[in-house]
Amino acid sequence: MSTVLTKIDGPVGIATLNRPEALNALNNELLDALADALEGWDSDPDVRVMIVTGSQKAFAAGADIKEMAPKSFSQMHAENPFGRQMDRVLRIKKPIIAAVAGFALGGGCELAMALDILIAADTAKFGQPEITLGVMPGLGGSQRTPLAMGKAKAMDLCLTGRMMDAAEAEAAGVAARVVPAEMLMDEALKAARKIAAQSLPAVMMIKEAINRAYEMPLSQGLAFERRAFHALFSTHDQKEGMAAFAEKRKAAFRNE
Repeated sequence: MSTVLTKIDGPVGIATLNRPEALNALNNELLDALADALEGWDSDPDVRVMIVTGSQKAFAAGADIKEMAPKSFSQMHAENPFGRQMDRVLRIKKPIIAAVAGFALGGGCELAMALDILIAADTAKFGQPEITLGVMPGLGGSQRTPLAMGKAKAMDLCLTGRMMDAAEAEAAGVAARVVPAEMLMDEALKAARKIAAQSLPAVMMIKEAINRAYEMPLSQGLAFERRAFHALFSTHDQKEGMAAFAEKRKAAFRNE
């Protein structure tokens, strides 16, 4: 049985985590398959947006503890399990939507936060419970949580291991929006199609610019944004988009 189910819906690639017996706990096989799928779509000109989702019970209920438990420090350091696949996911240039229902805990929460837009079902539960296992977050949980929600709430989640519901996640800035569980994929697809209808060069520039905001001082981020903005004036889509606006018609972007 494949640990990641994939399909293409028009311009949208959809990857569904598929380890139901383990509530989609992340293991190396699943993360390799996910990274392979996303990289394939990143190089496919017909796919412009991606969605990663799980089941109604769980987006991913953490990393596979049974796979990690026997490993030593030297093995973890040498093999970098999970981290090497996460690095591949972070290099994807096209936008990725996380459609999250049920549990998104530990590595599952970290994966969801690492993606570009997180749409949560009202049943979603988020948390970083690694402290209860005698360890700490290892896929960005101690770094992305304070960036998203501030030091106090990040400390609370990571040091107590408690869960927060979808409403708290939205208020904290983790989820972009919360929707009824039965509408999760409809809303994710609606957002994906709206993005896919835009100029792909501009979409990818925006993703890169926003990600750069977390990695450089404001002055450098503003300079990067300005250069990227100016660069888009070399594209067909900029000329078409502005002409369409002036002529009060819908733009026909060619993604070039």
